[in-house]
Amino acid sequence: MSTPENAVTWGHRALRLVVDVTPGRPVTVRDLSPGDGAVPPARSGQPLVELLTPGHGRAQVSQRFSGTAAGRRLAYAGHRRHRDGDWHELRLDLYDAVAGLATRTTFRSRDGVPACQVTTTVRNDSPEPVLLLGVTSFAMAVPGPAGSLDLLHAGSEWLGEGRWRRERLRDSAAVDLNLPLHGQDGRGGFRAVSTGTWSTGRRLPTGGLLADDGRGWLWQVEHNGPWRWETGEQLGGVYFALLGPTDADHQWRHLLEPGGEFAGVPISISVSASGGLAGAAAAMTAHRRALVRDHPDRRRLPVVFNDYMNTLMGDPTTAKLLPLIDAAADAGAEVFCVDAGWYDNGDDWWDSVGEWQPSQSRFPRGIEEVLTHIRDRGMRPGLWLEPEVIGVRSPAADKLPAEAFLCRDGVRIVEHDRYHLDLRHPAAVAHLDEVVDRLVEQLGVGYLKLDYNIDPGPGTDRDADGAGAGLLGHNRAHLAWLDGIAGRHPELTLENCASGAMRMDYALLSRMQLQSTSDQQDWWRYPPIAAAAPLSILPEQAASWAYPQPDMTEEQIAYALSTGMLGRLYLSGRLDAMTASQLSSVRAAVAAYRRIRADLARSVPVWPSGLPGWDDPWVSLALVAGDTTYLGAWHRAGPASTTLLLPHLRGHDVRLDVLYPVHLPAWTLRWDRSTGVLDIGAAGTEPAARILALHTR
Repeated sequence: MSTPENAVTWGHRALRLVVDVTPGRPVTVRDLSPGDGAVPPARSGQPLVELLTPGHGRAQVSQRFSGTAAGRRLAYAGHRRHRDGDWHELRLDLYDAVAGLATRTTFRSRDGVPACQVTTTVRNDSPEPVLLLGVTSFAMAVPGPAGSLDLLHAGSEWLGEGRWRRERLRDSAAVDLNLPLHGQDGRGGFRAVSTGTWSTGRRLPTGGLLADDGRGWLWQVEHNGPWRWETGEQLGGVYFALLGPTDADHQWRHLLEPGGEFAGVPISISVSASGGLAGAAAAMTAHRRALVRDHPDRRRLPVVFNDYMNTLMGDPTTAKLLPLIDAAADAGAEVFCVDAGWYDNGDDWWDSVGEWQPSQSRFPRGIEEVLTHIRDRGMRPGLWLEPEVIGVRSPAADKLPAEAFLCRDGVRIVEHDRYHLDLRHPAAVAHLDEVVDRLVEQLGVGYLKLDYNIDPGPGTDRDADGAGAGLLGHNRAHLAWLDGIAGRHPELTLENCASGAMRMDYALLSRMQLQSTSDQQDWWRYPPIAAAAPLSILPEQAASWAYPQPDMTEEQIAYALSTGMLGRLYLSGRLDAMTASQLSSVRAAVAAYRRIRADLARSVPVWPSGLPGWDDPWVSLALVAGDTTYLGAWHRAGPASTTLLLPHLRGHDVRLDVLYPVHLPAWTLRWDRSTGVLDIGAAGTEPAARILALHTR
């Protein structure tokens, strides 16, 4: 690939980055694309790195993280390329002589994947301390006018995770202000901000821009705490900026001593030249697979049965569990996880958790009897754990030093009758290490569901420049603790859960094997969450609950089971109380899933009826794996027929197979190879679902 003048060019066969380093102008990204097309002409625009400090501020007043004075002054100071196996790396050094601040932005990309992970580190080369109020991990301008772009973003909340919207940028973030007439950049735009420790509790750290000509940029902020991303219009076009906590949003500040360094949070960005959303999503999916830690679970993808959702609901006993274990094993489950309540000797365990000792009243002959029965039935035993909290009535609350908890002005933070451990403190880490090692080594637990049901707010000001800085330190210590578990117990499977999916970020998901996608107990409302999940996380990590019940109709059972099949099948439900016919349907769903799961782990998502709306009468998701496309379609209400668009199959003859359910009335399916359209019609008016395979061979 050719190197433009005054530019640093880096990449590989699937990715090209061109950074403009023209002297006297801000260092900017000129091109981030998947191919060898023409490089856009150099233009002044969005600086690659933005730094906000009290002594320098912004070059133009706004509430944006764009156009900071230090960011505009940062000048090229060198670069270094590196290759580590399949990974390509670029380190780009910049320097602001006025503030005495140096930055290093590091790009990493797996060979053949049109995406990269980016981090930025700031070093203080001045003789005086510098107070940082915000540092972007990455920022760039997007070529093309604002009127040709769509913005992709998602709200999220408990029971309503991943509600995506695609809308014209002009309608949401970049109203046409005739900026050339005024000769200034805009000051508004769209910003997505997450506060506290629920990194996906209000909005998703994933977003994107999609151009009318098919180009696309999809990004994610990879942090298990506060973050911000934003987009808006400038004179030179549209920009976006990605960063972790800030002073204005999160009470974050960091005093950088002379010679000191601060590392921003990682972000990732994928690009598509012509594939639009599908292309950018496919690139991000490949990149996520490169990011996640290798683990046996990634190859096995076992079916998990969890006793909580619409089943035991935190009230497990030996008597209740033994028949449920047998039913789960008979259905084909390979992991059985005992959820909340296994440590409870009373009626109210919420504010007494923290020691994580098995209940004696619930398991008169010890929990070992239950765990042994799980193993005897050929399944791996698992337990629910909420490690970061200590109930206010827990004996552990007085055993640990006060400094081992998040606090403000010396007072322990209490949230919903729980204290929150501060994992920067060695006593907190030692306590959790003892718990995990005991459960794994003494009880033989091979699966831990790590839940997280409180959000302690801005953070802790103990041994920190402010509450946000203390929280960032804890967030990073939490990741280090997870790394320690993986080092000691490499076979242990970890599920990421936080009141459903309130911490669905790739700081955690690069380390844990699967993600609960919701706490939604309404089988009718779950499909939009499950179908949207692969835009945020890998399909094989997306554990959507499938909880058939004895009081459901046959179509309702199939609907509930289908919700979990195009991801990581996550069973629950009173299987032990079902009829033979109902159990046969569950076994058929599990068997179908086990036949296709290896393909799902290499698939990429597309959405034949568009990104799912919360009340859409039809919801669909397709996962493309080579010559086979696995399609889930849920008829929820309204017309019994719909049209699904599958442009990647246009021009192909397709063989249609119904994978599940095969025992219920057939739907009408009509394929048009010339248009890539599948017309589909349900057999009746009640809610129903089908899982199909479309083969092009």
